Amino acid sequence: MVELNRAVAVAMAFGPARGLELADALTSVPELRNYHLLPSVRGDLLAKLGRSEEARAEFERAAALTRNAREREVLLQRAAACAPRPRP
Repeated sequence: MVELNRAVAVAMAFGPARGLELADALTSVPELRNYHLLPSVRGDLLAKLGRSEEARAEFERAAALTRNAREREVLLQRAAACAPRPRP
């Protein structure tokens, strides 16, 4: 958990790519594997980097992992916001 917070702080100080590097390293930590905030943070950082499809998948994963209905709703909204927009 502390390392995930560190990834967010590094992203704020040095940019989303640096924070994502740290968050990516946490995906192999067994205690965080099913923790909804890890894919949520990854989704946020991926979105900031313009990697919308990857961000959408991470927000959807986070929504599937959370037990909180309001949190799930917000995460699914964030996922939908990352979906490709149809061209007029």
